[in-house]
Parts: sequence; structure tokens; C-alpha cells
Amino acid sequence: MGNKGKLLLGLACGFALIVQFTTGDLSYSIPEEMKRGSIVGNIAKDLGLDNGRLSARKARIDTEEDYKRYCEIDLKTGSVVVGERIDREELCGEKVSCMLKFELVLESPLELHRISLLIQDVNDNSPIFPKDTIKLEITESAVKGARYRVNEAHDADIGQNTVQLYSLQKNDNFVLSVRGDTDGSKNVELVLDKELDREKQHDLNLVLVAVDGGNPQRSGTAIIHVTVLDANDNAPVFSQAVYKASLSENSLLDTVVVTVSATDADEGVNGEVTYEFSRISERAKKVFSLNSVTGEIKVIGPIDFESDSKYEMRIDAKDGYGLSSDSKVIIDITDVNDNAPVIYLKSVTNPIPEDIPPSTEVGIINVQDRDSENNRQVRCSIQQNVPFKLVPSIKNYYSLVTTGQLDRELVSDYNITITATDEGSPPLSSSKSVQLSVGDVNDNPPVFEEQSYSTYVTENNKPGSTLCSVTARDPDWRQNGTVIYSLLPGEVNGAPASSYVSVNGDTGVIHAVRSFDYEQFRRFKVHVMARDNGSPPLSSNVTVSVFITDVNDNSPQILYPAPEANSLMTELVPKAAHGGSLVSKVIAVDADSGQNAWLSYHIVKSTDPGLFSIGLHSGEIRTQRDISESDSMKQNLIVAVKDNGQPSLSATCAMYLLISDNLAEVPELKDMSYDESNSKLTYYLIIALVSVSTFFLTFIIVILGVRFCRRRKPRMLFDGAVAIPSAYLPPNYAEVDGTGTLRSTYNYDAYLTTGSRTSDFKFVRSYNDSTLPADQTLRKSPSDFAEAFGDSDGSPEVYTSNRFGLSKPCCL
Repeated sequence: MGNKGKLLLGLACGFALIVQFTTGDLSYSIPEEMKRGSIVGNIAKDLGLDNGRLSARKARIDTEEDYKRYCEIDLKTGSVVVGERIDREELCGEKVSCMLKFELVLESPLELHRISLLIQDVNDNSPIFPKDTIKLEITESAVKGARYRVNEAHDADIGQNTVQLYSLQKNDNFVLSVRGDTDGSKNVELVLDKELDREKQHDLNLVLVAVDGGNPQRSGTAIIHVTVLDANDNAPVFSQAVYKASLSENSLLDTVVVTVSATDADEGVNGEVTYEFSRISERAKKVFSLNSVTGEIKVIGPIDFESDSKYEMRIDAKDGYGLSSDSKVIIDITDVNDNAPVIYLKSVTNPIPEDIPPSTEVGIINVQDRDSENNRQVRCSIQQNVPFKLVPSIKNYYSLVTTGQLDRELVSDYNITITATDEGSPPLSSSKSVQLSVGDVNDNPPVFEEQSYSTYVTENNKPGSTLCSVTARDPDWRQNGTVIYSLLPGEVNGAPASSYVSVNGDTGVIHAVRSFDYEQFRRFKVHVMARDNGSPPLSSNVTVSVFITDVNDNSPQILYPAPEANSLMTELVPKAAHGGSLVSKVIAVDADSGQNAWLSYHIVKSTDPGLFSIGLHSGEIRTQRDISESDSMKQNLIVAVKDNGQPSLSATCAMYLLISDNLAEVPELKDMSYDESNSKLTYYLIIALVSVSTFFLTFIIVILGVRFCRRRKPRMLFDGAVAIPSAYLPPNYAEVDGTGTLRSTYNYDAYLTTGSRTSDFKFVRSYNDSTLPADQTLRKSPSDFAEAFGDSDGSPEVYTSNRFGLSKPCCL
């Protein structure tokens, strides 16, 4: 080989040649057996790409066929480097051109560049003869110039690196003749240069050397053992120079591919022909066998079109004494649709935010089929009823895009099945499941289970006791669905709502902060907010109504007779009062409500037990019989007022009655029980009595008129006087029908009362003009009562009664 050729070969082995086609694809050329990490070329520079964008765009190299990762891309430099050792002979065998095809894939946006890598041969294989010892049997009758074919050596390399020349060890009988055939092979023959003499030398050992054209050169040797025989002047002749056959892949074992046949004109042993492979690759040895007697070539191993689509081999036919000839056998493998498409998930967004707009790309799918032609054409589809579809992209790439709005609260996960079907006959298909999760977005506010909540609590509850529980649900996930409860700012009876109740932020349990009093307020409302922990947070509100129920914690309050009055009130009972006459009335109220405020009246002690009775529910004191002369003038009654609560509460009062028709008959009441606080009042009453005496005659006339009217009526028009100071009315108390208030059916006239050192004058006033309804009693102050009864002076000593009218002491 010349120096120029060696220089070109060195340059080809040391550097990668770059060829860029007009289509934009790249082609590189490298020698085989390069070390891992060796640079093939710079793709970023060749394509004008920015090195810094390669990593961001997920640059990678994908193979179209089932290659190893022979090449990789350095994302930092943009260079293509050798990833695995490349053996051209292992990949391409005897093919002249060994080309590997790759694809450079870039995302965002998706780009695809085809890369062709030409693997150059390196002289890394030595010539090898089919057999280390070549046995020839030559008859001694062979003439000078006789030719004996020798199997040529095989070199797995190609081109200049394959076998270039043969040399024969120097001997006395043979020279070497090498001729090139049209198919590129060499015909190696031993030429008899001097006739053999079996009697002198019955066998010879010659050394045959085959040398390739690589740098450095490699060689292989074989020993030619020549046995001198008697004459055999006819070599076997094949029926065809080249045998061709077509074989479907996946053919069954022992299938006969082709039968070769050779004949020998000789007779006997010289005409018996046997067959053997003279040149066959290692792969072909594992697939085919040759019957040495019949010449049948059978299948002994798996046939795969995708691995090898064509086999070439040479067969020798030998007669019994060593003459031989050869023939070529070419077997073409036809493709069968035996490879289902393979689906590769190249890129996927997982989880997918539920607020992404429709038509958003969430994944890239690549589909490959190792078959050829129509068997390689693939259609890709996706199952129905999912908000996704496949959109064809570049070549065999598909984009997985959304078709509608996603909602994690309705469907949180999708198990998508992608099906790829080729166009073979019959068609093959494969499926791949892709699990996609929908990422949560805080798009749902908490929702309370009820539109409003109501709870009941008895008064006098303990602070910290549980009132009720509110619950809100948020269908979002994790922190977006975590609900926190809080009390909204507000007021209850002028105070902050937080001073009445509190809410547990985690559980929604509402607790009482203080003890409630039914008599102060009976119900109130607060507003609770449920807020999630999303960003931004969402919330909703609900109204909680708290109803306070009554407990019997208030004793009846006696309004008349006042237990601590500043003046002594004595009822005057006419001597002529008949049985059943109304004498007085005990007036009481209870701040509780319901049955806790139902009052009953009982006389627990009296001076004359059979003279007076009291209404069980009205509190009216009446005579049980007519008053007689023998009855004591002074009558004392002890009255008990009880409510209907459990347990029942009660209060008692003393009622003083004086049986007399006029003031002149009234004796001194020194023996009646008075408190020391009434002593001063007695003096004022004496002075008032003196002042009233000047009008005594007028009073007599009035009394006579009253007596006259009484004779005309079946019963008295006046039965007593009741004076109720407004100071004894409670600020508010519950109205209970028939108890604690007077019925509007009664009407009373005024009369004069006399007592020891005390005298009151009560003006005549109609009950219907001055009685307040019970509901107004609940809401009016003592001064309001005074205005309602027509007292314009606003004196704090005004006594009011919604049963007997207004009364004012004479001392005014």
C-alpha cells in the first residue's frame, strides 16, 4: 500500500467526517472500536443551536432500531460522544456500508433531526482459513500445470483491510496461483509445477499464508497436507453457479431451504461427492445446516428478518480423492408481520393542574415497529370518554393534549390506554397504560352541611360548655381542603360576640364563654366563618342561632302588698260585706317563663280561718260568708305565693284587714305589728288625718251616696283598695295568663281608708281608662306607669295598680 493510501486511512480513523445534506439531516463518519467518550461531532454547532438550551429542551438521542446506546449527547458542550464500543463486523457483517441511524429529539418546541453515523472499518481482524489443515489428495498422474483449488481465507474486515495477497512456502512441486472473480472473491489454486512421484514422496506439507492490506498488516496461515494418490482427473461440477432461495422469517426448524447438487464424471470412489460449507459467517452457522451427502440446507435456528435480511455462503463439492468445486448460495429472508408496535412514553406532565386550558400538551408519545414496509405503518388511538386525545406530530411522534376542562374534585386520576396497530396482515397491536393525576387548585370554598344552625342551652350554664358543632366540607385536596373555623366580629347585646361564645378552629365546636341568663336575653345570633388553607384562601359563612331556655331560678315577687313599703296600707272592709265580696288582692309576678311562672296563691295563716278565702290563680281575697258583729275587727292574713317550677319556689306576705264602716269607728292600731321604719310615717298620717277632718262632712255625703248605690246593686261596687308603689314593679317580668296580672273584666271605685295614725284618700278612677296591658307592663319603667295612669307630677311616691287604679297618700 502506498504512503498516500496510508495517510488517508489514518485521517479517516483519527477524525470524524461531517457531511450535512440539503435536507437538514446530519451524517458523521467514525472508525470502529473508538473508546467510550470519544467525540463524534458537535451537533449544537452543526445545527446552530445554543448549548445552554439543550438541557432545557431535553435534548436526547433516540434510535430507530434496536441498537445499543452507541452514541450519547453531552448537554454541556453539545457534542455527540461514543457511548458503547462499536464493532462494525458485529453490527454489519460483510456489508460494504455500515450505517447507524439516530434521531436527535428536542422539546419545547418539538424538533426532530435525523443523524446517520457511518462506521468505518479498522483492521482489527486477521485472515482465517476455514480449516487449520487443508487436506489434498493428488494422484501421481497429475500433469504439470494441474490446478488444485484451496479454500480462500476469510477476513471479517472489508475493503483494503480484507485479504489482499497469498503466499506459499517454497517447495519443489507447487506454485500458488491467485485470481480475482467478478463477485470480488479470490480463487486460490495450487499449480503443479513438477510432477509428483508417489514412490519418492507420498505426502507433502505446505504452509499457505494470507495477508490483508491493513496497517499494520495481519495474516493467517493454514497447513496444506498433500497426499499423493493414483489418478483422479475429474472434479465435481455443480448444477448451478449460484443458488438463490427466499425464506420467510420465523420458519419452522428443519425446513429445507435449498438443495445443492454436484456431479462427478469419475466412477467409484472418485465419483462419490460430498458437500461442506467453505465460507459461512458465524451467524449463518447458528441458523443453517448442510447435509454432506444430500446437499440439503435446513433451518436449525430462529430466522429473524429484523436481525438479518440476507445470508450468503459458499459450498464445496468434493469427490472421493479430493477434487472439488464450489458454488454460492444466496438466501433472502422475507418479512413477516411478527413485531407488534412498541409505544414509548417520551415525556409527560404529571400531575396535571386542573386549571390548565383545553388543547394543552401534557405528553409526547413515540411509536416504533421493527417490521418493514406496510408492516411498519402504525395507527395510534386512545380510548373514549377521557378528556385527552392524540395529535400526530413529527414522523412517528404523537402529542397527548387535553380536550376539555379538568376537575380534580370529579375525577382525580385518569388511567389512559393508548393502542397502536400496524397495517400488516393480520395486523398486530399493543397497548400502553398511562396513569395521569390531576393536580389540585383551590377552586372550591368550604360548604357548611346546614344553611343555618340552631342550638338550645339552659340558662346558668357553665362557662366553657359545648353548645353545638358546625361542619363545613371542602372537596379540594390537602391544604386547599383543610378547613379552619373562626368567629366573625359582631355584637350581642352591645358586647362583642367573642365574649359570649368561642369556636374551635379545627373541629368547629362552639363553646359558651360565659353563663347565660334567660331573664336578660333569650336568644342571640353569631356568624361563623369556614376558611380553607389555600392560596388565596376561600371561605363561607353560616349563622348560628343560640336559644336560651328558662330554669326556675327566680322566686315569685310580690308587688302588693309591698313587703318593704314606706307606708302602712290597711284594707277597710265594710261591716255589711256579704259572702263572696272582693276584699283585696295579692299581686305577684315571676321573672321566669312558662310553667316556671305559673303562680298559685294560698292562705297559710289567718285570724279567722273561715272568714276569708283567696283565689288559687287570681290572688283575689274574698269573704266566705257575711261579716257578723262577733267577728274581730282586726284580721291578719299570711299569704304564700308559689310557682309551678321543679323544684317550686315561693314567697309570703302579710295582709292586714280592718272591719269598719267609717273612720270614726277605727280604733288605735297600736297593737298591730309594724316595723320601726313605719314610726315616722305614723306621725305624718296623724297630721294628714287632721287635714282631712275639715272635709269630713263631704266624705259623709260621699259615703251615704255609696251606701245608696250599694243597696241597688246585688253586690258591693267597691270591695277594697289596693295601693301598689311603682317602685315594686320589676323592670321586666314574664306575662303568664291568669297569674301575676289583673284581668280586664274588673272595675273598681274609690273609697276612703282609715287606720291608726294613717289615712289615705283614693280618687275615683275607671279601671278601663288606666289599666296597662300586660305586654306594656313588661317593657315600661315605673315613670311610664305613672304617665299611663294620668299622674303628671312625676312624683316617685306614686302608687300604681293595674287592677285598682291609682292611689296617692293623703300626706301629699
